[in-house]
Amino acid sequence: MQLNEKQLQIIAVAEKLFAENGFTGTSVRNIAKEAGINVAMISYYFGSKEKLLEKMVVYRMANFKIDLISVIDQEDTSYIERLDQLITLFVNRIHENQRIYKIIHTELSKDSACLTFEHYIDQKKENYKTLESFVLKGQKADVFKENVEIPLIIPTLIGVYFHFNYNQEYFNQLYLIKNAKQTDSFVKTTLTKHIQTTLKALLTYEN
Repeated sequence: MQLNEKQLQIIAVAEKLFAENGFTGTSVRNIAKEAGINVAMISYYFGSKEKLLEKMVVYRMANFKIDLISVIDQEDTSYIERLDQLITLFVNRIHENQRIYKIIHTELSKDSACLTFEHYIDQKKENYKTLESFVLKGQKADVFKENVEIPLIIPTLIGVYFHFNYNQEYFNQLYLIKNAKQTDSFVKTTLTKHIQTTLKALLTYEN
């Protein structure tokens, strides 16, 4: 998806405000004021606040399926190694886009949610099918266990990440994390390795 500099600026500001104040708690005027632009510019580029969020989701999810397939298609690499790479890919992607995930999960959890996030749901289905195919091939190769709840693999991964994310002050004290750089390092090393170990215990015959 090709977006110009001004569109990217608006998306970045809107994403920050949606994550902090909620979608309904953020007005187009709030976004325009924070971005230092005229309200009409948002309408010109996106049409509405709903369309702005839709475009934001599409932009943030762009190319993920391509990255997913590029890892899975490395047939000269073992299933275990590819599983580790897939987990790293998922964790990094979620960590780098934690705001959009927070926005989507918050809105979808509301009983009165007026947003359907059709693109997000469709993309999740496609990503799941890609992962499912990989696991089924691994089962056929007798690398992965048969009695695996494949639909719960990604929720397990995401659940661990967001438990850390939503309880970050607690983990900061527990692991003596003092700044954003240390948080990034913790996520990319300790947290990712823990998730890899957990999912390998669920999926493989390794001890």
